[in-house]
Amino acid sequence: MGKTKAAKRRKQGVRADTGTPGQNAQQQARQARQARLAQRTQEPDEAEETDGREPGDGPGPRAEETGLDFPRAWVEFADPADEEQVFRCDLTWLTSRWNCVFGRGCQGIRPGRADDGCCTLGAHFSDEEDEDRVATHVARLTPETWQFHDVGTESGWVEKDEDDGERQTRRWEGACIFHNRPGFPGGQGCALHMLALREGREPLETKPDVCWQLPIRRTFEWVEQADGEQVLIVSIGEYDRRGWGPGGHDLHWWCTSAPSAHGASEPVYVSYRPELTELMGEAGYEIMAGMCEQRLRTADADAGAGDGSAGTGSGAHAGTDNGARTGSGSAFVPLPLLAPHPADRPVSPRQQQPQQN
Repeated sequence: MGKTKAAKRRKQGVRADTGTPGQNAQQQARQARQARLAQRTQEPDEAEETDGREPGDGPGPRAEETGLDFPRAWVEFADPADEEQVFRCDLTWLTSRWNCVFGRGCQGIRPGRADDGCCTLGAHFSDEEDEDRVATHVARLTPETWQFHDVGTESGWVEKDEDDGERQTRRWEGACIFHNRPGFPGGQGCALHMLALREGREPLETKPDVCWQLPIRRTFEWVEQADGEQVLIVSIGEYDRRGWGPGGHDLHWWCTSAPSAHGASEPVYVSYRPELTELMGEAGYEIMAGMCEQRLRTADADAGAGDGSAGTGSGAHAGTDNGARTGSGSAFVPLPLLAPHPADRPVSPRQQQPQQN
């Protein structure tokens, strides 16, 4: 694994023609900018709005949150689309039962603004391409679907960050200008998100990069191995409070650690398949999904053995090629459900296995 010269060229910022999501130098630079921009969660003039509580401390919405440090189950596997790249995936997060609860119990990231969800700050564009892509979809919004259509079309929907001049969606009346407020006839929530749903698209097509990726976090790290070869480690995991940078600890509430947001019928790797496929490529996603399926299936079989029943998996290898299946037909050793997400609610064995379409 690892063509040293090609790896060094990519490390130095020379574009590598790999042709899959997130694997060339341009996309890596975009990810780095995006991670940097996402850290701006607290503006100086609003610092007094935070209450300084830690997860589990006293009254308040964040009191329900679990801590940030707990056992996690990670797996690594070579990217089938790029021999210089290795995926490192957090199965604890990917098999968790998190789901977005916007409008259904979301407490918001700022006090007194629960209706904003995580849209209070607006969205920084990862690069010019990201902004241009969003602009093509903004052009199709109407006064009936976008509450602030008149403001956005007359005086603009982009502004520059006061600190560094980076471009972002404009904040209007305390939140992102695309955030339709409660009571708007066209529907509450992101106008770009609802546009995608109306047109039968995935929201990742219409929304800024940073918006559709949350709460999945993808990071890149070049690692030099013992033989001197370099490999790019691409980590796929939970966008917890730390992912936001130092300001993340001051968020009023954050859903990935909140049990009230962990009651989905499907695990994250299923409900976020489009987003994960965009981040990993189809082949990478299929391998990761196979490992997640085996992890849940093994837990199902173990639970069945414990209560004297056969369980829904009828054995650690039931329905698999002696392990998690991949696109190439190879197999993996069964992965038990070690280190479940602490915010997940207890589920019965029959709820462990996601529904097959």
